[in-house]
Amino acid sequence: MPQEKRENFFTELLKFALIAIIIVVPLRLYVAKPFIVSGASMEPTFDTGQYLIVDELSYRFEAPQRLDVVIFRYPKDPTQYFIKRIIGLPGETVAIKNGDVYITTVNGQTTKLDEPYIKNIGNGGDMTTTLGADQYFVMGDNRPESSDSRIWGILPRANIVGRAFLRLLPVSSASVFPGSEPSQ
Repeated sequence: MPQEKRENFFTELLKFALIAIIIVVPLRLYVAKPFIVSGASMEPTFDTGQYLIVDELSYRFEAPQRLDVVIFRYPKDPTQYFIKRIIGLPGETVAIKNGDVYITTVNGQTTKLDEPYIKNIGNGGDMTTTLGADQYFVMGDNRPESSDSRIWGILPRANIVGRAFLRLLPVSSASVFPGSEPSQ
């Protein structure tokens, strides 16, 4: 009898492991991915060592929006992952003048971007960039410490992995859609 219970236990354990793999692997590959923040480019919104869950599913059904915090493959080395905030959308013109960011939308309306999440100002020199289809302009929240579209250029849509969905660690700052701001 003890031998039969032991075999039953291992059979049940194997079934459980198989079911867990069938459920977890597709979720991990197509729906959500863990991401650990590294570097100062998004401070104070995100600090080094914070553990995030990336929503990889939403952008399959809807386009990324301005001010979304996205995780993407770095265009100059796709083996590296970066986290930044979307500033400019496809077809728009992004202009930085005297430290302020201006957006000219596809319909020609120009507005100064309100950026309450910025604590460390410093947008670098003046510049203007017009985005093509499926191109985004991204910037870190800690502007002087961020390597972003001002330095390495536009972000192709194909490089965007997903958006920050959950901040799990540290527990004291756990939140859903961390870093999100009201739409502009």
